Amino acid sequence: MTETIDTDVLVIGAGIAGVGVAAELASTHKVIIVERENQPAYHSTGRSVAIFLPNYGNDVIRTLNHFSAPMFQQRDVNLFPEPLLTRRGALTIADETGIERCHDLIRNGINVEEISVDHAVEMVPILNRDHIKAACYQAEAQDIDVNALHQGWLRKAAALGVELHTSSEVVRASRTNGCWLIETPDRIFRAKTVVNASGAWADVIAGLFGSKPLSFTPMRRSVAVLPPPEGYDTRGWPVVDDANDSWYLKPDGGRLFVSPCDEIPVEPHDAYVDDMILAEGLYRYEQAVITPVNRVERSWAGLRTFAPDRTPVAGFDGEVDGFFWLAGQGGYGIQTAPALSQFAAMLIRQQSLPDGLAKIAPRLAATRFQPSKG
Repeated sequence: MTETIDTDVLVIGAGIAGVGVAAELASTHKVIIVERENQPAYHSTGRSVAIFLPNYGNDVIRTLNHFSAPMFQQRDVNLFPEPLLTRRGALTIADETGIERCHDLIRNGINVEEISVDHAVEMVPILNRDHIKAACYQAEAQDIDVNALHQGWLRKAAALGVELHTSSEVVRASRTNGCWLIETPDRIFRAKTVVNASGAWADVIAGLFGSKPLSFTPMRRSVAVLPPPEGYDTRGWPVVDDANDSWYLKPDGGRLFVSPCDEIPVEPHDAYVDDMILAEGLYRYEQAVITPVNRVERSWAGLRTFAPDRTPVAGFDGEVDGFFWLAGQGGYGIQTAPALSQFAAMLIRQQSLPDGLAKIAPRLAATRFQPSKG
């Protein structure tokens, strides 16, 4: 006989979104996480090259960045013994076609400093001086230790009694007497509330619960790992991005992570690199530097999933009872995770939101795509 396990909240997905909201809810609710893969953080979370950048994203994302910052900066040392943030800095450079976008960032960003071409090359000596027509710098940009954040929340969740079931793909769901019955290959879970934190699979999961899809689009993003350029010490270099978002460079552990900033719409899957797309991106990168790409040590790809308006979805479904969306974080999922986890937990608990989060709640709601009941 198939085992049935009761819980208050069932979270689908053990990436940063699912684990974060589970850890937040566990002090007041019994929570279970189910994950279709054999380990948590297998897809987007485990493949993220994350930077905390206050100016990243639209105004909703920037508000979430603002509310996330205190948790990163004043971390719970019992959960996160080592700092979650490391000073990095972000340098944006522009060729002739990107000058206006660079100037727009300077005008509209917070603490964005316009710098000279000489200063940019001084920061990152492999840059091609003749290629750069404008540059700016954000000193507040910091590396995020994604694994430490995810593992810390897993520890918190486990300490509060959260169960994590891996290799547990949801195959069927039905609602009876105000509760969901969620079937996996070897168990049935009964829950009052289901949180859909399944990333690229969010619309697929929604269909199992009778909810209409919100038209999320998984986008593939690729990264190449290059050996350190001979004769250069990359320690202390900032992350460098092109104003037109055609490539970025991030030093990491003595090597260079270079991405073509690709956003290729794909179906949900275990993402892999398209060699042609990667080669085209590396060619664009080579135009901006004086060191050729002679060897790629390895490469990988991940999925960044966006809602139609490129703003995350966090809220109850407008038509299906007990079904909560937490998806569509796109490229902002790690740096907004503390705020979105707290936001989602407060909605599920039916608590009042802080003014800043209450103001953006309608723009995060699932009901902006699906009408409310009645």
